[in-house]
Parts: sequence; structure tokens; C-alpha cells
Amino acid sequence: MTEPPTARAAPRIDGVFDAPIPFLPLLDEIPLAVVLLDRERTVVAMNQAAEVLTGFPARRAVGLPCRHVLRANVCVRGCPVAELAAGSGPLCREGDIINADRLRLPVRITASALHDARGHLAGYMETIEDLRLFQNMEPKNMNALGYAGFIGQSPRMGGVFKLLPSIAQTDSSVLVTGETGTGKDLLAEALHQASDRAKGPFVKVNCGALPETLLESELFGHVKGAFTGAVENKSGRFKLAHNGTLFLTEIGDLPLSLQVKLLSFLDDKTVYPLGGTKGLKVDVRIIAATHRDLEAMVREGRFREDLLFRLNVVRMHLPPLRERGGDVDMLLDHFLAQFNAAFQKRIGGFEPAARKLLLRYPYPGNVRELRNIVEYAVNVCDGEIISPRHLPTYMTRPEARRMEAPVARAEAPLRAAAPRPGASSWREAERELILEALTQARGRRGRAAEILGWARSTLWRKMRSHGLEMPDEEERR
Repeated sequence: MTEPPTARAAPRIDGVFDAPIPFLPLLDEIPLAVVLLDRERTVVAMNQAAEVLTGFPARRAVGLPCRHVLRANVCVRGCPVAELAAGSGPLCREGDIINADRLRLPVRITASALHDARGHLAGYMETIEDLRLFQNMEPKNMNALGYAGFIGQSPRMGGVFKLLPSIAQTDSSVLVTGETGTGKDLLAEALHQASDRAKGPFVKVNCGALPETLLESELFGHVKGAFTGAVENKSGRFKLAHNGTLFLTEIGDLPLSLQVKLLSFLDDKTVYPLGGTKGLKVDVRIIAATHRDLEAMVREGRFREDLLFRLNVVRMHLPPLRERGGDVDMLLDHFLAQFNAAFQKRIGGFEPAARKLLLRYPYPGNVRELRNIVEYAVNVCDGEIISPRHLPTYMTRPEARRMEAPVARAEAPLRAAAPRPGASSWREAERELILEALTQARGRRGRAAEILGWARSTLWRKMRSHGLEMPDEEERR
């Protein structure tokens, strides 16, 4: 069995510089994901970029077979390491890996053999390049069905599509709101991919997935000896996201004590590891997401108002599926084609009765629920068309019928109109959004704040910064 890394001396590089330098910190400075393997293809080291890409901390990956960490399709067909012949040069393969969040990521894996001073095989090095930048994730390309990975052409989504490119080009904090299943994670990643930080890491942290003590270490890192079991220094997610984007999902679940530390970071861009006294400057853009009503949580004392102000510089709201009109029809056909290909089936479509049920269902779980319903139907369908009997039974229950949304419904007004194409900056675009919202609200600032998805105090503060003062009688409304 491989000796645990804590029992060995830290590896160093000698003879290159005037003094020995530690090897692992040097590996972390490489912006490409790097994994080192022994002769049996077991992981012996990996850098921070590999941690971000795979979602596996190095301390968990070391000692595992490479295939259990990368989980790539090339691991079972055409492993580049297995194909390396004696004396051959590096081999490159493109494929997909499954990260710790169970997301499939397109990558290019390059494997090289490493030899010792006598020419004997010592191990292997793999570099993994994220190919999402070069595929359809780029929100610069709109297609006939949608934009930036979203499917839909409803006016509600059109407003989101038009705002996305201009917001992506700034470093302002973004708060993404919307019901569960509306695609907040997809929007956050689209903002990252459309930004100048696209070549940097995109690091996601679920603020509700870990207890407070572990979450603090996960976010900010810790120093050796900070608590029982802290046998070595650990880099937090803020450091891993340096020069990239940190996505804090379920921000409403962040404990109050950590809200203070996050607010401190937003003020000075400095991270203080748990148990440490020395701060570390990092360049990170913050995108937060929640399905909770943060303004109500502020009133209840469960969320800091000053943190809400700092996160709510730009707010993007994703509408629920029931307010997206004809998008449901498009999504049904899109997911049917997707699962036909995945399951190697040739289902031609939906019976009229089944489609009617699907169009009238309100989808409390939004797009995620619709996708799961279509996946279930494709799995159980034994013919060439999906009928009502292939749909989940809960959709035909009386309580589901009472919840039905009308087949045809008027589109709700946009939360905010899109800035005109000629807007030269986000500040100018923001001013236009405020003016358009005030026009829709007929000058009532409370209603304008609702349209924009902001708190009233946020709207007042932004109006003052843009010189948009209102008469006293309007201010009292």
C-alpha cells in the first residue's frame, strides 16, 4: 500500500535554484490540471487546478486508481496511459470526465511517461484541459432554440439573454434568484464562460451542504494545527478560485458567523484561513444564488443586511417555468431528443393527450422536474410514442389537476428591460434599466423595485448614484 503523504518528507526540487524549493506548491502554480501517477496508475499527487476540475481534494485522491478520480470515458476505452509504449512520446485523447458534482465535462487528456535518471519507468503525468470554452457553453453564440445553454424564446428569458453579456464583462458581484430547478447554476456558469475570467477556475460551493465548522475550512482554508485533525495546511475554495469565479449556491443557508467573514472578503479581497493570522489576497468574482427571500431573512435577523447590499450589486432573476409560456413545448422536444440519443431509442414524440397533460402541469420543480419527467417517460416507453401511461402517476392525480396552469397564459412583465445595444458600460445599462422600470411602474419606486427584483433601499441608493432624484410626493409612495 502506498505510504500516506503525511508520513513522508515533503518533496523538494534540488539543484535548480540556489536553495531547495517545495515541489507541491510549485505544481499548484501550473494553471493546467496536472495528475501524477505511479507505475500502477495510482495517483501520487495532483495540483489545485486538478482539484477544481475533478472536485476531488488531493488528500482524498492520493492512493486511488486514476480511473476512480477522473472517471473518464477514455478510462474504459483508449486510456492514453495504458497505450504508452516504451520510448513513445505523449499521447492525447479527448473525452468526458464525471466530476464530484456528477457533471459531465469535456476534456483533453495528455499522458506522458516519466523516467528516472537510469531511464527506468518511474510513473506517468497526465494534464487535463477543460474544453468547455471551445464548445457550446460560450454564451456569445445564440441559436434558434435559446442561449448560453438555456432552451427558450419567451420574453421572460429573452430579458435574461440580453442582460447576460454585459453583466458578464464586469467584476461586480451577482445575486441570482429564482425557484428551485430554474437553472441558477447554469446561469452562473454562463456568466463565467462569457467573462474575461473564462480561462480561470469556476468553483462551486453549496453553503447548505456542510456544517458550519467544516464549511469555514472549505471556504477559507485552514492552517496546520487549527483544530484536531488539521495535520497540514489546506487551501480553501477562495484560493482555488483565484483569477476565476466563486459560485456560492444556497447563500441563504450561510451561517451568520461566516456571513461576517464573507463580508470582510468583499471589502478587502483578503482571505484569512481558519487558525491563521496572515491574510492572502485573491482575485475572485463572487456569484451567489438562492431560492430564499433574503429581504425577509434580513427582517427576521437571519441574514445580514450589509452582506445583502454587497451581494446585490447586480440581481438576475430566473422566472419559473409556469411563467415561460411556449418554452415548455420546446423543452419537451429538446429533452426527448437528448434522451433518445442517450438511451439509443427512436421515440417519435408525444401523443396529443400526453402532451396536453405535460403542457398543463405547473412544474413546481421547474425545468429540472420537466427533464426528470421526460427521462422517466423515455425509460419506460416500449413503443414509438409517449402516451399518458408512460408519465409519472402523480401527474394524473386529482391534486395535480387542481394545480394545473392554464394552457395559454399572458407573459408576465419582465423584471427588467434589457439595455439598448448601444449601452457603452454596465453603469449606463443599469441607468436605463432603472428608467425603464420606473416607466413601467408609472413612477412608483416600490413597484419599480419589485420589477427589478431589488430591495427598495437598493433602488433608492442606485437612483441617487445615477442622479435620478424624484419629487417629494413620489418619494413617499
